[in-house]
Amino acid sequence: MIPIFTSSLIAFSPANVDFQEELMVVDTISVQEDAIATTEDRVNSLDNNRSEALEYNIDHLSFQNLDSTESSSLSPENQLLVGVEEIITLSPPTQEKEITNCFAEQGCENQIITAQKNDAPEIQIIDNNTVTLITSQRGGGQYQFDFEKNSSSFEVSQDNQEENRTIISDDLANVVEIVADEQEFLDQDNVVNARGNVVIRFANGVLAADQVSVNLNTRVAVAQGDVSLARGEQLLRGDRFEYFFVQNEGTIENARGTIFQPTLDEDVSVGDRSFIFPQQPFSGQIRSSQTIVPVTSSGSLNLLLGSDEDLQALQTRFGIPLTEEDDTITRLRFEADRVEFDGRDWTAFNIRVTNDPFSPPDLEVRASQATLTNISPFRDDLSADNARVVLDQTLSLPLFFSQFTFSSRRRRPFFFSVGFDGEDLGGLFIERDFNLYDENDIVLSITPQFLVQRALFPDSIRDENIPNPEDNGGLTNPSSFGLVVKLDANFSERTELISTTHLTGLDLDNFNDRLRANIRLNHKLGDLANPYLLSGEFTSRERLFNGSLGFQTVERSIGAVITSPNIPLGNSGYGLVYQGSIQNITADTDRIDLLGSGDRTDDQINLTRAQAAGLINGNIFLWRGDPLPPTPNEGLRYTPVPVTPFVAVTNGLTAIGNYYSNGDAQGSLTASVGLQGQFGNFSRRTFDYTGFNVTYSQGLANSNSPFLFDRFTDTRVLSVGLNQQIYGPVRAGFQTFVNLDTDEAISTDYIVEYSRRAYGILLRYNPVLEIGSVNFRISNFNWSGDTTPFDERD
Repeated sequence: MIPIFTSSLIAFSPANVDFQEELMVVDTISVQEDAIATTEDRVNSLDNNRSEALEYNIDHLSFQNLDSTESSSLSPENQLLVGVEEIITLSPPTQEKEITNCFAEQGCENQIITAQKNDAPEIQIIDNNTVTLITSQRGGGQYQFDFEKNSSSFEVSQDNQEENRTIISDDLANVVEIVADEQEFLDQDNVVNARGNVVIRFANGVLAADQVSVNLNTRVAVAQGDVSLARGEQLLRGDRFEYFFVQNEGTIENARGTIFQPTLDEDVSVGDRSFIFPQQPFSGQIRSSQTIVPVTSSGSLNLLLGSDEDLQALQTRFGIPLTEEDDTITRLRFEADRVEFDGRDWTAFNIRVTNDPFSPPDLEVRASQATLTNISPFRDDLSADNARVVLDQTLSLPLFFSQFTFSSRRRRPFFFSVGFDGEDLGGLFIERDFNLYDENDIVLSITPQFLVQRALFPDSIRDENIPNPEDNGGLTNPSSFGLVVKLDANFSERTELISTTHLTGLDLDNFNDRLRANIRLNHKLGDLANPYLLSGEFTSRERLFNGSLGFQTVERSIGAVITSPNIPLGNSGYGLVYQGSIQNITADTDRIDLLGSGDRTDDQINLTRAQAAGLINGNIFLWRGDPLPPTPNEGLRYTPVPVTPFVAVTNGLTAIGNYYSNGDAQGSLTASVGLQGQFGNFSRRTFDYTGFNVTYSQGLANSNSPFLFDRFTDTRVLSVGLNQQIYGPVRAGFQTFVNLDTDEAISTDYIVEYSRRAYGILLRYNPVLEIGSVNFRISNFNWSGDTTPFDERD
């Protein structure tokens, strides 16, 4: 985005209402797990809100402020799982030498190597065609059974009373270990029974149960009694567990648990067993019953339908927190009648999934069957049958998409997305992401788009981007299709390249009018926790909003920007952010002396602009109340974070200086002062929330910019906003900006919101600019401890 200040509206941005969550929350809010954020922490988010206008107008300036007795037969000092190609380090040294020589000679794949000295453990090395089952009694004896994968027979390779053997395999998925307080081997029935704090370690995780019975003939282990299965951050509980340990398949009855999305791709991949020897008792970790701890909200997934580019430009200009799509849902919980798994897939039957930590959930997705498939080390695909979303346990709506993607890379989780863009794409459209390359911190993706409204109703929204809009329309018309190409490359923790190229129609005769592009190379300087940001950027046809001059398009720009971190000014509560840039810009002008008298096809000029800008702002609190506890019936009844009442004076000072290569210069100094606050906790059914803001902005400037997009035009501006709870989760309000010199509204938004703890729906319409949007919020919660079953009530 081109780093610019365009008018005095920047300075009074602190006083805008955020209707997404609550008045003072800026888009998302992070709080510590052991306590809900204090009023001071929440108030600091006002500083973040203030800086967003500067951040986007001068290139993203911001105010971002088991017990060893349960460690199995593999004792801690000798627990060792490595490939046979590696050198193994054991104690004492002579043992290391014998094992190393064995691997060097490559003759020990099917041997049992004995290296007894000073009570050192015996080492056994097994091959890839053998599945080894080890059953151990804590402080007692141990059995080992070896199963050939292609045979129905098995061999009892160890039967002793000493814990003195370590298994080493070059395929770690081939070792299954059972540890219990008591065990017995019924040799006539070929059955092993284990009781008391039973722990099973196998390729798909670690399981704890009250008792386990293993039938060696059928190669099935059955666990019963408070069964818990953990793999990485994923946790499943159930009543009964069956595991076919040779085939590495199993089922869990009456399953319930949590899904932690950031590590899902790693946790469901078979082969990584680095986690299976914890330093604390695993049975205690995964079976302990804990009350759910204070729930925290760390953001939301926002799905936006509307004139998103115009809306984003408007929000950026006025400092309103941006409403844009994100993919930040990290933790989910689920219940299912049965879960089946093998080495690649996990399938659940009659499954219910929610992001809500409390019961009954505000929002849940139900499906008759869902299958999670591990596609690659960075991606898992989820397919669902008869999927539907249930709101407030009363309204059930079918889902028109049944494919979801979970990835550690940046991508949307849905199989396809629906959007609305009246400016570039003719209204309603659908799109689908495809990753062409996803390795080594480099992601290259394409997103084909079908422009539904342009194809079927080409005259419903006039296409102002091309000279002959009457050529649009038709299912096979190239103008009915669009394409987005994205490249995201992280070269180091300091340097990244982000590129987005968008063809808003494939009618190549209008290529120059259809192309929009943004290529940015970012490099962090100094302290990585609070760095300076140096950016080189190229943009094509970027759309900006400049107050009374309306929407403006910057045809092309290329240049560099350096942005400071937030610099606190002592303990005053105020902060400073500054920025410098130099860019070559092609954009519209109304200056005849610059356009010349000859024939021309447009009103564009090309100049180089140097800019320096800075912002100082802060707030003074006149009163602060207390939030309600983060419980489902109090502080989290209608919002994902408890509301903190307050009244504060907000003020700021913005200075901008521009110099242009034709000799023109523009400077401005803008001050703002306002009153902002909110009353109530948004917990009772009626009139328990009122948010408001009133801000006056006064600017001094010489409006000598040759361009329209950054010309200072609005000298005196009044901003007024109100947001009021009507009944239950319904809030309504408005936000308006008025030029006091002309007595004309620059922009007015009318907003209606249905807000619940786990989700929200926000409708926004601006009659002055004739744009609107619908925003769906899905809250992202973090919690730990046991949750209540879906059909019960917290």
